[in-house]
Formats: sequence, C-alpha cells, structure tokens
Amino acid sequence: MPRVTRVLERVPGTRQLLDADAVTRRRLALAGLAGNIGIVITGGAVRLTGSGLGCPTWPKCTEDSYTATKAMGINGAIEFGNRLLTFVLSAIAIALVVAVWRHARLRRPAVILALGIPGQGVVGGITVLTDLNPYVVGLHFLLSAAMIGGSYLLWQRTAPRPAAEPGAVRLRPLTWALTAASAAVVVIGVVVTGSGPHAGDEKAHRTGLNPEMISQLHVDAVFLLLGLAVACWFAARAVTAAPMARAATILLAVLLAQGAIGFVQYFTHLPAALVGAHMAGACAVWVATLAVVWSTGFDAPGADGSASILTSDETNRTLVTVR
Repeated sequence: MPRVTRVLERVPGTRQLLDADAVTRRRLALAGLAGNIGIVITGGAVRLTGSGLGCPTWPKCTEDSYTATKAMGINGAIEFGNRLLTFVLSAIAIALVVAVWRHARLRRPAVILALGIPGQGVVGGITVLTDLNPYVVGLHFLLSAAMIGGSYLLWQRTAPRPAAEPGAVRLRPLTWALTAASAAVVVIGVVVTGSGPHAGDEKAHRTGLNPEMISQLHVDAVFLLLGLAVACWFAARAVTAAPMARAATILLAVLLAQGAIGFVQYFTHLPAALVGAHMAGACAVWVATLAVVWSTGFDAPGADGSASILTSDETNRTLVTVR
C-alpha cells in the first residue's frame, strides 16, 4: 500500500484514518451542510425583518441594478446579503463536485445538490415575483429541508463506517416511521407559518387557513414524533444498539428544546427572535432525525465491514487501517 505522509483525521466509530484528500472531501461536505442550514436561518432573518421585498424584483435587485442601493436601506441590504450567500454555497458545491468526481458513490449526490442550488434560487425568485405568496415561501423552505437532507447523506458518505449492527437493522422500519413523522412536523409547521400572524411583517400575505386549527395539528404531529423518538430510544436500548440509542437521546434533547421554544413563541405572540430560533431548531430536529436513521446502518457497508464510500481500488489510496 502506498505510504500516506500525513494523516489528519480519525474516523469516529471505526479503526481507520482519513488521509488529506479524504479529509478535504469531508470538510467540504460539512461546509455544504452548514451552508444549507445557514440559508434557512438567513432566509428567516429576511422575512422576520420585513425584508422579503427588500429587492423588489429578480434576478436583479432593482430594475436598473443587480445590487442593493443605499436608497433601499437596511431591508435591501438584508435581502441582497441573503442572495449573496447563494453564491458562497454554489462555490462550496462546485468545489465538492470536483473533489469527489472520481468517487461514483459521492459524485451523484454532490451533482444533484449542486444543481439544486440554482433551482432553489429560481424558487426564491418566484417568491419575490409573486409578492411573497405564502405557498411559494413554504415551498422555498421545504426545498431547503430536502437540500439539508441530501447534504447530510453526502457528509456521512465521506467517511467509512462499520458494518450495521443486526439489532439496529431490525429497528430500521421504526426509524422510517420516525422520519415520516418528522417530515410531517416540518410540512405542517410551514403551513402554520403561512396561516397565522407573521412576526416582523404584518402586511405579509396569509393562506387564509384557520391558524388555531393548523397549530393544533402541528402540536399533535410533534407529540407523535416525540413518542416515536422515545420508542426508538427504548428499542435501541433493548437490542443493545448503542449508536442508535445515542442518536435517539440527542433527538429527544433537541425535540424538548424545540418544543419549549415553540410553546413560548406561541404564547408570547411570536417575537421575531424566538421565531428565528424555532426555524433553526426545525433544521436541528431534521438533522437529528436523519442521524437516528443513519445509526441503524442505513446505507452502511456490508457485513464484512469493508468501507463503502469508495471502490476497492480507491480505498487503498485514501485510508490507513489502524492495526
């Protein structure tokens, strides 16, 4: 096996080390995940400051300029700043595609995510051109959730993994139910946001749906998700699936924190800071849910424990086995 001159990172949960190229791929994938979460948070800041139409047209910021002008004030600067982040995320995505191009298992999700960024930008433009239609705004958020999910998958694939534990594999259907419930919570939460009062923008268009009814449905879905998370924890403990038990513990902690923020924001009439924290919390819940699924050995290597992120001939160039 060729000599690896520099080992930079130990892979958690395995007896292997990543070399410099593999670490670069992993860090770029993590940057992409963080960037997609950041887009959600900064997009929330745009709406919560009433800056959704800070740039009143698209793709230009004004009829005569691609950038915000001083006359547009802070709202224009906030909206334009959010648009600029798309270019940062695009640069990360392109660098990641280049870094993983030789690895078929990583190449496809990286390309899909890279193509999703301009697609998401187009949807963002449609939200502006439709005067912030709440359904289009909701779609914008849901597409971001899909991008976060894909980014998490790609990030996890950039490191080798041990073979799936048999006990955890048997619990995989339970984690799929957990994922469905988590997705339902996110979708219904988007509908809640589009139906009730809008923190930071009293003139925002609403869906016309009954906000109290939708909010109750959202709470019901949250309790279902919480129950499934508890079930995952107990089931993982019963079959001695330590990674899944840890992931379920983290999910429960995130859910409790997110629930507390949700109740407080509802009964304090939606202060903008708490609404923003709740949006960030929604991303955290989604990622924590995916971590539980991943802990069951989803997309894991075979029973022989061989690394699954690379083909066999590439593995020797990328990994150092610790003996």
